[in-house]
Amino acid sequence: MAKKKSLKIEFKSHPHPRNLHQQDGAESPRCCSLDMLLQRLRAIDAQDDKLANIMDVVGEFGTFQRRLVALSFIPNLLSSFFMFADIFMFAPQKPYCNTSWILAGDRNLSEAEQMNMTLPRAPNGSFLTCLMYVPVDWDLDSVIQFDLNHTDSCQNGWIYPESKRRSLINEFDLVCGNETSNEIVYTVFLAGLLTGAVIFGFITDKLGRYPTILLSLLELAIFGFGTAFVSSFNQYIFFRFCVSQAVMGYTIGSSALLTEWLMGMHRAHAFILGHCFFSMGAVFLTGLAYSLPHWRLMFLVGGTPVFPLICYIWILPESPRWLIMKGKLEEAKKMLCYAAAVNKKTIPLSLLDKLQLPGKKVASASILDFYSNRYLRKLTLVMCSMWFAIGCNYYTLGFKIRELGMDIYLSQVIPGMMEVPARLCCIFLLEQFKRRGTLIMTLFQGATMCFLSLMLPSELKSLVILITLLGEFNLAASITMFYIYTSELLPTIIRATGLGLVSLIWAAGGIFSVTLIHQNIAILPIILCSLSASVALFYCSNLPEMQDQPLPDTLEHITPQSRSLSEELSNEDMLSDDMTEEVAKNTILNSRLTSMDQDSLSSPSLQSKDEKIDKEED
Repeated sequence: MAKKKSLKIEFKSHPHPRNLHQQDGAESPRCCSLDMLLQRLRAIDAQDDKLANIMDVVGEFGTFQRRLVALSFIPNLLSSFFMFADIFMFAPQKPYCNTSWILAGDRNLSEAEQMNMTLPRAPNGSFLTCLMYVPVDWDLDSVIQFDLNHTDSCQNGWIYPESKRRSLINEFDLVCGNETSNEIVYTVFLAGLLTGAVIFGFITDKLGRYPTILLSLLELAIFGFGTAFVSSFNQYIFFRFCVSQAVMGYTIGSSALLTEWLMGMHRAHAFILGHCFFSMGAVFLTGLAYSLPHWRLMFLVGGTPVFPLICYIWILPESPRWLIMKGKLEEAKKMLCYAAAVNKKTIPLSLLDKLQLPGKKVASASILDFYSNRYLRKLTLVMCSMWFAIGCNYYTLGFKIRELGMDIYLSQVIPGMMEVPARLCCIFLLEQFKRRGTLIMTLFQGATMCFLSLMLPSELKSLVILITLLGEFNLAASITMFYIYTSELLPTIIRATGLGLVSLIWAAGGIFSVTLIHQNIAILPIILCSLSASVALFYCSNLPEMQDQPLPDTLEHITPQSRSLSEELSNEDMLSDDMTEEVAKNTILNSRLTSMDQDSLSSPSLQSKDEKIDKEED
């Protein structure tokens, strides 16, 4: 322990490279703590990230990166639109049997007269919705004189005289034994998310981020916009299944692409802004549903913005990290040079020449590594437990707020608008509590609100609605936070597959919650949400903190990072005495470590730093 303290003091005494020519004794403005030093020493020893140095020169958040973030806004908004559209497809409708046969005797009958003569009444005087009088071959006078008294089920379809909107119910006559519910349709949508997570997770790592995003947008255009032209309810279900796959494919591809192009807090901010547009998509959907009286027209107008996205073919970049992992070094160099040119920067040739594969051959990985690799297996189990808990609690709250009888439009607008500041709060929480602390805090608060909303009696409607909205507020922040966290924890070679796997578990959590809600046993959702959240929070402390850490690229890179900080500090043999003495003596290495904790370096600084290191190695 004494050696560690002396190491910390010696490390603090070295000035930042930008201040090397200042007077002796000047301390660096910010110093790494011992635990950060230990993590970064191992990161450098295991992963000499030349690409990170090049990205510093390219510009951490220049015009190229800002444009990349902006390209995610419209697809995120459309993803939300297509994801929640089913909510407005099942507006309650009161059907009556179509008895137009009576008009053969007199076509001047009003609708009220027609219904009065051909529809039986309930004891309270209202017309029965699924029964009609059996048609007879009488003239109108005979019908009026003798009345009709033999009833039967509807034979010629239904009419909806009180309906002001055209929905799936009165379009495909989903009444009187043909009923379905938006919960069942949403379960099919979740099943599409589940299969899309598996398929597109594999495709993204195999073919690249760029083709996956384009393929997802193409599928969204065909089946999302095409939903307006379906001719049967079964076709509608199939199209919604395909749309959910496209939404998941875009989410996985764009998450991997943003993670690998952006650095540090810029990466987190990009995710947060993208998810804010996702929340605004729910508001956009509600506005269209309120303004347009026909469900087909809603899909036509809402799906139109997907077609301008065809320009992504020419302006969307591929991930340089993925290209390097696949051995496509020349393509990666061209992509980096293009990004530098857009940012009006120049990459020194010495840095580009050092860009090489992390090993002697092209890295490879498969979904089986999630089982065979010990550290990856533990990491995945923890992430899956958290994603399952978030899925269960989030969808339970979503259905809870609809069960309370809240207006269908307000139930979408209010949560959608609340989720925007919820996600923006992550910016400030990350500065104070970092990745792991923010995730634990938001998930704990969201799960607590979910538990209270399920336990409180329905008579306290206003209080339950308030608690439910607070729960959605916190869980929205948890979802954003965990997308950032998961993307940083997984190595590049298998990042998208891992995102697909945990997204599969998230969708499974949603399906479980919907299934239990349909059982009408109040205790089951309480047990599921509480138990899943407790397990997730218990294991979350074992996740490593990834803020300000280099991205892992291969399976070898995650081995020292996949354990908790407390376990790392207890295993002192991971940092040998020889390494400790070398760090204390080597001014160049200390300067290099200190520079990792500062803002991005300029191009000349990077070049001079590499030259000094090369001379020292020679």
